[in-house]
Amino acid sequence: MFTLTDLELEALYLSLLVSGWAVAGSLPLGIGCAWLLARRDFPGKTLVDGLIHLPLVLPPVVVGYFLLVLMGRRGVIGSALYDWFGISVAFTWKGAAIASAVIAFPLMVRAIRLSLEGVDRGLEQAARTLGCGPFATFFTVTLPLVMPGILTGVILAFARSLSEFGATITFVSNIPGETRTLPIALYALTQVPGEDAAALRLCVISVVVAFAALMASEILSRRVQARLKG
Repeated sequence: MFTLTDLELEALYLSLLVSGWAVAGSLPLGIGCAWLLARRDFPGKTLVDGLIHLPLVLPPVVVGYFLLVLMGRRGVIGSALYDWFGISVAFTWKGAAIASAVIAFPLMVRAIRLSLEGVDRGLEQAARTLGCGPFATFFTVTLPLVMPGILTGVILAFARSLSEFGATITFVSNIPGETRTLPIALYALTQVPGEDAAALRLCVISVVVAFAALMASEILSRRVQARLKG
């Protein structure tokens, strides 16, 4: 019952690979967007905020379709990538990572932004008074203080990436060994008679991995906060 087949192990590996790259690739941009929204006022800020959080309220299939139009082989961005660099992301695991990153990005930004808004600005001003430049202040003062929020955002985005289905299947389809992640593999098994046991195994694995990610987020955040408090 709980012995995984090669195809199921492959789906688990692909899910971890896609989620890891989705988070790693979007983290620098997530920190930058969170800082911009938390610390700067500029014309169109509400619009930018809305665009960043739009994937939270759009059907994932719509996000996947937009990605296909933009980054498909004949898309506006995808055609340029293919013609100039020979890179194609549609229907590959790299495209799955992009789709997962787009869907999970608002959760990451929101967690980091809330942490940034809670930082005592006086500590940053004290560092500037002591001669630290803006970049040195950010990396030596601000970034360590918002580390709990960053960890929370990273793990929430990772967990959301693991569960991504709609945008992924629309943008990169269901290709065994290439784009068939856990949710897609589970969906495929539910369409095949007699595969109830395999579907249940993948369901249990998905629950365990997601729950472990959430627990890890809570534990890491508490440890970092305790360290910051001395």
